[in-house]
Amino acid sequence: MAGATNVSGNNGGLTAKAYRGDGAVMLAFDLDEHLTQDLAGFAVKVTPPKGKPYFLPNRLNFTQGIHSTTKPGQRVWTTSDQAPFQKFRWVHFPPDDAEASYTYTVQAMYFQKSDSLKQGPSVDIGLDVGYFHSGNMEMGFTRGYMSSQAYATKFKNAPFRPAGAKQLVYQTSPYAAQYVWLGYHARKMVFDFLNECINDKSITVDLFAYDLDEPDFVTGLTKLGSRLRAFLDNAPLHTKPGALEPEAKAMLAQSAGQGNVKTGHFKRFAHCKVLIQKKDGKPVKVLTGSANFSVRGLYVQSNNVLIFDDPGTAALYEQAFDQAFNDTTASQAGFPNSAIAKQWFDIKQAGLPPFSVCLSPHTSDAISLTKVAQEIAMADSSVLFAVMELEGGGEVLQELQKVPSRTNVFSYGVTQSTTGLNLYKPGSANGLLVPFSFLDKQVPPPFAQEFSGGMGQVIHDKFVVVDFNDSEPVVFTGSSNLSSGGEVSNGDNLLAIYDRATATAYGVEAIKMVDHYHFRAVMQSATKSDPLLLQTGGAAKPWWQSYYDPANLKYHERMLFIR
Repeated sequence: MAGATNVSGNNGGLTAKAYRGDGAVMLAFDLDEHLTQDLAGFAVKVTPPKGKPYFLPNRLNFTQGIHSTTKPGQRVWTTSDQAPFQKFRWVHFPPDDAEASYTYTVQAMYFQKSDSLKQGPSVDIGLDVGYFHSGNMEMGFTRGYMSSQAYATKFKNAPFRPAGAKQLVYQTSPYAAQYVWLGYHARKMVFDFLNECINDKSITVDLFAYDLDEPDFVTGLTKLGSRLRAFLDNAPLHTKPGALEPEAKAMLAQSAGQGNVKTGHFKRFAHCKVLIQKKDGKPVKVLTGSANFSVRGLYVQSNNVLIFDDPGTAALYEQAFDQAFNDTTASQAGFPNSAIAKQWFDIKQAGLPPFSVCLSPHTSDAISLTKVAQEIAMADSSVLFAVMELEGGGEVLQELQKVPSRTNVFSYGVTQSTTGLNLYKPGSANGLLVPFSFLDKQVPPPFAQEFSGGMGQVIHDKFVVVDFNDSEPVVFTGSSNLSSGGEVSNGDNLLAIYDRATATAYGVEAIKMVDHYHFRAVMQSATKSDPLLLQTGGAAKPWWQSYYDPANLKYHERMLFIR
């Protein structure tokens, strides 16, 4: 994906800025304060590379309210020239997956006396949109929106796994369109990487896997034959009756040979999700991230995947694999004392953004977590995150819990507990609980929580973005849950990426996720007598007022995104 990380333009007191994500764009708006009188919102017209221009639609309008009992079919989308966005930013997910140039026309819209709308100043900005890659690094997200109006509209909430399926392999062709849509770029990366390995007979593969039940992925692994070595998690979650991982293990052992497939769990879990590609016996490329090679990991959960096409990076992961694979103890007790587990390893290589890698389990969680906690504590302007849970303990999760109360830092994040989603909004110290009820009929089995049973994780991402558009942005991500217990008990990996383009892409993803779940939460609390509606003209407290109040974090949101 070529082009700028962000672009901006201004005209007549209106400023607009576009940030590039992974196939998504975040638009930020600003308006000189003296131009805010009677402001109705912002309209956004999109000019795609092919086809006719169109206005982005708004879920809200001025007349037809939305509340907890309105069904998807009753929710009318209205074009933003008629229902302007009453926010100072918006995220657009273009329908085209391929790289393309888009032009966005942002226009301030105003109320007239009759509550009809008139046009104000407008500005055009253009941005190249597409799958994210930066030199020899590629990064992608799952779409993660199975429970959404988009999925209901596109697939009619259809199941995407055979009902009551108790075997790993099934005919996936009836679900192919859903898999491509839900898995999005992350799924494409996983299967492109695997198919490259299958088709090049000089390539051998080493696999770390935690959840392992995606039928096409496991079947693809068997095509490698003896060119595959696998280290699979054997914690009780993956060996108990009903688990599909024993079937996956048996399939791989039959195709690769018993000696090429081993299991272990360190103190608790072998939690990495890693493919290491070797050519003529030498590591050359590695795939990692938060996404398990499973139906849930690629199609239900919000996850990310990274590929580093770099022998030095691949060699670090290969060293960790060999340490685990060659340790004959049941819990790989020697790993925490091995050289690979004692420090962060810095990568500064042409074609890659500067980044560091840390591989666990460690003898102390401080080896990995102190770096992350310090960056969060020293944040100058923003902390954006999507982390599976904040209850696991340790200094990173403690710092994330403090962030919403810091008045000098804009915080936006989503996390998940065993009872629901905790959503942290600017100025909120406690978060907002979103129940799982809306997921019940859309999530396929097994709906297993990673740690102790119960309901499964939907927010499975593990990333923190510090100062995403400031002078020194950094992203922390990987398979690590960023908790103290995980870093001393699990086989995991954690990355620190010091790169503006990467930080922007992760930042856009965090904002997109929080907005999605926040809207669902607000909609569930809205009633028929007090529905969600756009604010009409003449309100005692106009919707835009808080965005110009320095005591309100919406003001800091506006200033942060337009800087």
